[in-house]
Amino acid sequence: MAGLLAIDVGNTQTVFGLFEDAELVEHWRIATERSRSGDELGAMFRAFLDLDRVDGLCVSTTVPQLARSYADFAARYTRAELLEVGPGVKTGMPMRYDDPREVGPDRIANAVAAAARYGAPCIVVDFGTSTNFDVVSPDGEYVGGVLAPGVEISMDALFQRAARLFKVDYVEPPTVIAKNTAASLQSGLVYGFAGQVDGIVDRIRGELGVEAQTVATGGLAELIAPHARTLERIDPFLTLEGLRLIWERDRQLSG
Repeated sequence: MAGLLAIDVGNTQTVFGLFEDAELVEHWRIATERSRSGDELGAMFRAFLDLDRVDGLCVSTTVPQLARSYADFAARYTRAELLEVGPGVKTGMPMRYDDPREVGPDRIANAVAAAARYGAPCIVVDFGTSTNFDVVSPDGEYVGGVLAPGVEISMDALFQRAARLFKVDYVEPPTVIAKNTAASLQSGLVYGFAGQVDGIVDRIRGELGVEAQTVATGGLAELIAPHARTLERIDPFLTLEGLRLIWERDRQLSG
């Protein structure tokens, strides 16, 4: 059975999955390499799946130099139609942003999927290279959001600047009040970012004037979300679902 290959190319990681109809049947997560050519992408994807199963490709990339590589890959290694999420793509969601071209395609996909799965108003918190907050109004419009430094780059910056500190595993510490340096760093990571999320979500809800529901996604969502009072659910494949919906809506609205 042919299907849709949805690919979310982030600055740090690339997540991709194969949909058959509306079901995500396979998914993978790999490191993003900015210098990959179309041929290298072809060899990589062949190692994961049978490309003959793919009749559609929907790509979101926050790494501009990889857009050409994905176009080359699609043309040379598949018989699939390619849709890159960006300006001009019909998402079915009105954009209330000063310049919609500035909004990352992954943020649009998250908003589309959250509104479709959980209803509006809603707030998506995506724990990636940056921590993105994206807001859908009660009328189902994308109205903007917040960008904050991500967990990993914040911790990396701390390790680089503080000679006596060292990298730690990203896990929950046994107690908030830590008794050693590793646990102290883990406590700051988990409870610091959970507190940041709660503070920003509270302010967003205050501006909206409604208790918008929330959904967390991204690589470190499962670490932070259980400790954030305002995060109600985790949806690890929200972005891929958004790409599937955008693929379907663009074809319907363009046809």
